[in-house]
Amino acid sequence: MKEAGLLAVTGLLAVWLLWSLWNLYRIPVGLRDGSWQRPLWWARLWSLALFVGFAAWLRGALGGGLDVGETCAYTHHQTYDSAYRSAHVEESQRLFPLHNKCNAEYDLVPGWVNPTVVNCAAFVLLATAVLLWFGIARLTRGGASRTAAERLGRVDPSLVTRW
Repeated sequence: MKEAGLLAVTGLLAVWLLWSLWNLYRIPVGLRDGSWQRPLWWARLWSLALFVGFAAWLRGALGGGLDVGETCAYTHHQTYDSAYRSAHVEESQRLFPLHNKCNAEYDLVPGWVNPTVVNCAAFVLLATAVLLWFGIARLTRGGASRTAAERLGRVDPSLVTRW
């Protein structure tokens, strides 16, 4: 059962990756052709920002590997200071901002991770606000039937449908 769940999550993440790659193409095109004024463009921005922010956070959270001492020494050629790590243990266990330091000077989390997470969160909030604005505007205009009628133009009902 665990394997099926892992397979399902992996499949969903793969589909989300493909959708995000498609959105990398569609978002700039939407800026040129004016489709940024439609809700789907903002949903694309929301999804892409959420994916990139999640990927950046995951990169930072898993930056130290399983054994931080070995990662510091063998991969990054830094001295591992266990006294410093034990004095600052809460710093490496926080969800944000991400830090995983080998010593006082060297952090295993790349410097671009935390700003990327903040910027992506800002884009997600902006896109959420705009999508809510689109939804509220649609509800106050009378819903989908009125919007469709406006698109098709006001057509008088035929004699057959008139009572």
